[in-house]
Amino acid sequence: MKLSFRYNPRRLFSTRRRTIVIAVGLALAALSVFYTLMVSTNMRHDDEEAIDQLRGNERDAIEMWKFIVESTDLTSHNNRVLLDSLVHHTSVPIVITDRNSRPVVSNLPKDVTDDVQRFRDEVKSMSGDTIKVVVSRGFRQQELYTIYYDTTDYSSLVSSAHSEALALFPYVQLVVILIFAIFAYIAFRSTKQNEQNRVWVGLAKETAHQLGTPTSSLLGWVEYLRSQPVDQMAVDEMSKDLAHLMKIVDRFSKIGAEAQLTNANVNEVVGDTVMYFRRRVPRNVTLNYNGLAIAPITAPINVALFEWVIENLMKNSLDALQGKGSIDVVVGESEDSVYVEVSDTGKGIAKSNWERIFEPGYTTKTRGWGLGLSLSRRIIEDNHRGKIAVIRSEIGRGTTIRVTLKRAGNE
Repeated sequence: MKLSFRYNPRRLFSTRRRTIVIAVGLALAALSVFYTLMVSTNMRHDDEEAIDQLRGNERDAIEMWKFIVESTDLTSHNNRVLLDSLVHHTSVPIVITDRNSRPVVSNLPKDVTDDVQRFRDEVKSMSGDTIKVVVSRGFRQQELYTIYYDTTDYSSLVSSAHSEALALFPYVQLVVILIFAIFAYIAFRSTKQNEQNRVWVGLAKETAHQLGTPTSSLLGWVEYLRSQPVDQMAVDEMSKDLAHLMKIVDRFSKIGAEAQLTNANVNEVVGDTVMYFRRRVPRNVTLNYNGLAIAPITAPINVALFEWVIENLMKNSLDALQGKGSIDVVVGESEDSVYVEVSDTGKGIAKSNWERIFEPGYTTKTRGWGLGLSLSRRIIEDNHRGKIAVIRSEIGRGTTIRVTLKRAGNE
């Protein structure tokens, strides 16, 4: 048999979409890095200009102090008090000494100026240039005073002013890249799921199509057997099995299509499934149903799909019994909801697996696909807006699974 490979526009579009997503993400990351570098460079340039300007202002301020000292008679007590007041309102550490290195005015703490050695050490540690002040005394000029001061580390001040802003850029960049990673993951996951869903929908519809021909043929053979001298009870059971097979074909054909809900008698729908199984369960299995003894309960359902769910639950219960035990199917209602419970006395489920049993692929059977309960959850939650869950289970004592739907008029 020769395999042919054909051009698939959907797959090409999917590949192209992935490429676009990756390209956009890389562009965003590159733009983020470039923007961070540009901002950092501009800030460094602006910082250098600001530092130069502040240092120039500082030099101008010291020159002003030099002019003040040169123009002021510091032998006057009042002038020294005034100058001392001005110095103490200066943020830059500054000291003015006489030619004997004694402090005239300063804004250093008093305990430092009172201690000769500490004062000398402090003056020596000042980082500014030593300014000699020449004062004219008549026709003579003498270096009477010296100004000491500390230069400010403007680079640390300016960088600290921008440190918070600069610190945010790496985080902004990281957030952008993280958003891209999440976006790419969601896009790829969605694409993969969509491809898988299309495969399963196509497989289901193809299965329904392929089963259509033999079931139609079997209908003809059943009608032929009715006219023959054979056991008609066996023919009736064959007819029921064929009707059930046709339901399965109908269910498969509905996969992927919008489920139409109509108000139906839940007792009757569940009862039909129970009656079908009752003739086919092992001899040592008891199947009980309460729906025939209570008033009709109505809910909006898709009969074909809802029957499929009940079937799956009963099949799982039968597998759990391993040929011996009982199954109880209970239909009930509350003020705003309708529920169906399927209970068995089988091997039970560990509590850690109560949620896992509804995941696709999870199964404890050697030949199981793990799709029955997963499909049941999708039918109940997506198509019927209801809930399905394990409400009781104990290893060795059995399991109860409940399906809950909205009552007619409450949906």
